Amino acid sequence: MSLNPSSLLNEENSQEPKRNTECLESLELQTPSSFQDHPLQQLQLASQEVLEKAKKSGRSKCPRCSSSRMFYCYTCFVPVETVPTKEIPTVKLPLKIDIIKHPNETDGKSTAVHAKLLAPDDVTIYKYPCIPEYEENRHEIALIFPGPNSVSVKDIPFCLQKYTKKGVCGNDDDCSREPFLKKAKIEPKEEKSQNDRISSNRSEGTGLKKIIFIDSTWNQTNKIITDERLQGLLQIELKTRKTCFWRHQKGKPDTYLSTIEAIYYFLVDYHQEVLKGNYKGQYDNLLFFFSFMYTLIKNAKCCAGKQ
Repeated sequence: MSLNPSSLLNEENSQEPKRNTECLESLELQTPSSFQDHPLQQLQLASQEVLEKAKKSGRSKCPRCSSSRMFYCYTCFVPVETVPTKEIPTVKLPLKIDIIKHPNETDGKSTAVHAKLLAPDDVTIYKYPCIPEYEENRHEIALIFPGPNSVSVKDIPFCLQKYTKKGVCGNDDDCSREPFLKKAKIEPKEEKSQNDRISSNRSEGTGLKKIIFIDSTWNQTNKIITDERLQGLLQIELKTRKTCFWRHQKGKPDTYLSTIEAIYYFLVDYHQEVLKGNYKGQYDNLLFFFSFMYTLIKNAKCCAGKQ
């Protein structure tokens, strides 16, 4: 998404120009850490000073297409000229991620680009209907989407045992009927580091190598989720997290997350429930842009008299 504090305030409260000007002046003096009620304040994030500087500088050019953007270009997936790439954190993920974007989803409103910017080696964004064929590898791929046959993150190892190259669980087949096939225990000569465990997980253990996320409004998802190329994939549902997204869709539960939130919370749960690792903020920087924008927008709304 592209964020401009002044345009945000004008959009939110166009009838109070004087008040908005005063709010903008006060915003320039504040930083994200000044908000005590920030629900994302416990994140272990890299310094956001580069974003503070960029905010004060205003919009800048994309180094590839020369479009005027704030913080990053949401079409080229690169930071703008005032945000040096070396000052943006890079996150290494335990799985590959495919994001399928609805063609009518507004580029500037999507948080999917955050994942591509922060985990460029592990994230690929496709614009529907141009998506991969998953048939041959469905036994090592899962789709994040709620549904009657969706399972929780902790059930991934159990259920993927049923997904082989020749068949998958039918709708009437309970993935929990057969026990998880345990591998012979091999005593290691020395304990593997956490990074080694994460890397080896791509080809061992659960068998899961890729996760698919759909980037669209909830009203647009039907066209994508019913695509034959996504049928038969193990579906995972995230039920316990609440969104902080400033564009949350009215009438939808607060457990309906933005794309970057869904990616982040899935990885945290996967790390703890499946990899059995001690989570110490390894993926927090996926919310590097999201957290900063959340605070900026919340601040602007407070100044405009909207909570």
